[in-house]
Amino acid sequence: MAKIKPNNFLDIVDEVFTDATKQGVLHLYADGDILSGRTIGIDGKSLFHFGTTGYLGLEQDKRLKQAAVDAILRYGTQFPLSKTYVSHPLYQTLEERVTQMYGNPVIITKNSTLGHIGVIPSVVSDQDAIVLDHQVHWSVQNAAKPLKSRSVPIEMIRHNNLNMLEDKMKSLSSKHKKVWYMADGLYSMYGDAAPVKELLELSNKYSQLHLYFDDVHGMSWAGKHGTGYVMQELGELPEHVLVFSTLSKTFGASGAVMTCSNKKLHSKIKTFGGPLTFSAQLEPASVAAAIASADIHLSDEIYILQRELGERIHYFNALLKETDLPIVEYNESPVFYVGTGMPITGYNFVNRLLKEGFFVNLGLFPAVPVKNTGVRITISRHNQPEEIKALTEAMVYHYPKALEATHTTSDKVFTAFNLKSISKETSKYEAVQGLSVQFETCISNIDTKLWNSLYGSRGVFDYNGLQFLEKTFLNHNDETFNWQFYYLIIKDQLNKPVLATYFTYALWKEDMLAPESVSKAIEVKRKADPNYMCSYVLSMGSLFTEGDHLYLDQSHPMWLKAMQLMLDQVDKLDKTLNPSMIVFRDFKQDDVLNEFFHNHGYFKVIMPEAAQIHKLKWVDAQSYMEKLSAKSRRHFRKDIQPFESCFDLVIKGQISKAEKLVFYKLFQQVSAHNLGLNMFDYPVGLMDEMSLNPHWEFIILHLKAEYTHDQKAIPVGVMFCYSNAGNTYVPAFIGMDYAYVQTYQVYRQLLFQTIKRAGELEKSSIDFGLTAGFEKKKLGAEVTKKVAYMQAKDNFSLELMEMMGGTK
Repeated sequence: MAKIKPNNFLDIVDEVFTDATKQGVLHLYADGDILSGRTIGIDGKSLFHFGTTGYLGLEQDKRLKQAAVDAILRYGTQFPLSKTYVSHPLYQTLEERVTQMYGNPVIITKNSTLGHIGVIPSVVSDQDAIVLDHQVHWSVQNAAKPLKSRSVPIEMIRHNNLNMLEDKMKSLSSKHKKVWYMADGLYSMYGDAAPVKELLELSNKYSQLHLYFDDVHGMSWAGKHGTGYVMQELGELPEHVLVFSTLSKTFGASGAVMTCSNKKLHSKIKTFGGPLTFSAQLEPASVAAAIASADIHLSDEIYILQRELGERIHYFNALLKETDLPIVEYNESPVFYVGTGMPITGYNFVNRLLKEGFFVNLGLFPAVPVKNTGVRITISRHNQPEEIKALTEAMVYHYPKALEATHTTSDKVFTAFNLKSISKETSKYEAVQGLSVQFETCISNIDTKLWNSLYGSRGVFDYNGLQFLEKTFLNHNDETFNWQFYYLIIKDQLNKPVLATYFTYALWKEDMLAPESVSKAIEVKRKADPNYMCSYVLSMGSLFTEGDHLYLDQSHPMWLKAMQLMLDQVDKLDKTLNPSMIVFRDFKQDDVLNEFFHNHGYFKVIMPEAAQIHKLKWVDAQSYMEKLSAKSRRHFRKDIQPFESCFDLVIKGQISKAEKLVFYKLFQQVSAHNLGLNMFDYPVGLMDEMSLNPHWEFIILHLKAEYTHDQKAIPVGVMFCYSNAGNTYVPAFIGMDYAYVQTYQVYRQLLFQTIKRAGELEKSSIDFGLTAGFEKKKLGAEVTKKVAYMQAKDNFSLELMEMMGGTK
């Protein structure tokens, strides 16, 4: 079976960022001859700056600027020599100042990203393990990932979930010398913090637990000498805790700093720390500015600056609490987040604020889940009370307008962020003049002719196909196979369908579309915990069917409104069912639909290719093969025709109880060997329903006795085929004996015999479904690229699988 091309996390990020750039909220250029910190120039317009991470405003301090200028005049623009050999003349002074701030040895690095790459592989030994908070900064995750090549296990927990961390400790502490938990001190999107004191208590309970904090957003505005939020919470730095912070952002200069109280560990990192050894050192201007900032941090002035920032934060908090805005986290940090839910609402809101004269940042995937898009606002000492108040008033005015313009409600946003809404409003878009909605939970409530006119030739979801699926999966006593069905038809005033589809609510393996290597690793864990990374999903179509599950008349003037009505129905189901993920699937590449789904909080993933044979005209095998390319004809003569005589072919509509068990085991073999599309096996009772249903039949290959190991003829391959109302033949799934698959080309023989059977039945087309597109193409099938659009409750599973898919 052909391998499925894995979905690339970076491809998803690229598409999100590209769209945001088109919307004018990313990859902007500041203009103007002077930057003050209070304002920023964008497209020739001066905007009040509410997007800085220089919370204390030190980057504009005259003392830091003058120190940088003097250093350039004295030492040049850079010091081009590895720090391992010789450090810049000012470096020792900087290290002494920062050491004095922390009261512990420090290491200065070029930036935090290179610092993590240098420090993490140095402090984590091959006998250790790593546990990541799933919201820890990308630079930490990226630095940890290569340690998998040293067989260091890397686990991940949900954000700030100490119960989950303790469970990891129970399983890891007996096998590993140290378990490093890596987290941010202050998280840069929502402004929430790590539970530092609780983590310290947990580390007292488990001696192997070591803590590694990235506190770049907690630096300067908190803590003694401005050493940051984590140090403020710790008081004294224990030997089993490492703190990484920054000399840029709020500190006002450049570079990063790592501190630890374990002098032996400090020496090990400093002696050889990867990029700490081989990368260029900080420029003289940066070192000098950092010294000037350190002097401020070591004086009482830092507490004055902290207090002034705190007053602005307190003022903004007080203003926000008088509004109905969905503030995701209320705290005393300088980071605030106003949820918008859908990206399109975020784009609209940001652009409205830009026009009003306020620069803010948009929080986007992957920093937040796609459905948790929002506006990140940062408060600095540059911001004056009058513009803080003006920003609040602008948000109160424009937020409901942004919601209305993008067909959503504040209630939907509050739900997306699990916030308690104080609003009683309901969607204005549940009813659209000129369109009517039929919503059903059973196919029997839908007109047969109408449904088949839309779906009669599409896979196993014509009217009879869905009756079969409901009979098999609806109200099943095993939760793995217990599905709920939801049907939706949207018509215009002339009773003409504009949109139709169906959804199922079912238990999925979350790695269904993940790379095969990831599924292999997850299946090992499922041996101990069968429900590991399994959750309920609301999906267009079902786990059994493949094809165009959405009927959409894009020539109709109201098709976009119909799509919006569909999303409204999905929102209702989301509230009722609370699935971990919503999936719209099996679409061809379509730029318009792609933009629609992305703007409404869904990201695109690549699905396995689908294959069909259209306009099938069968006379005999020879005439069919003559229509294929020369290469395909060679393939037939080499890999199919010579083996046809090795089999006895049997086609049955009904099968015995013994055959059902044999065929089910053959199907399970295929399932076990095809982790690229990792799904639950179907229930064995499915065979009974197929055998009783006149629309199903079985194409069976018996390998002749002289070719088998036991010299007995046995079934080695079976194709489970459905004939739908539109005269399409659907080989829905397959079973094979892998002891003979390669030697006798069982898979290729089944494909050919399926085409032959469809031709003899005078079927007009064959729907081969997903995977192995290359093999099907060689037999005349047309291969189509397919995509799905997904929305998850959070990014945890996606990031965990991305981590598992790295180097081993």
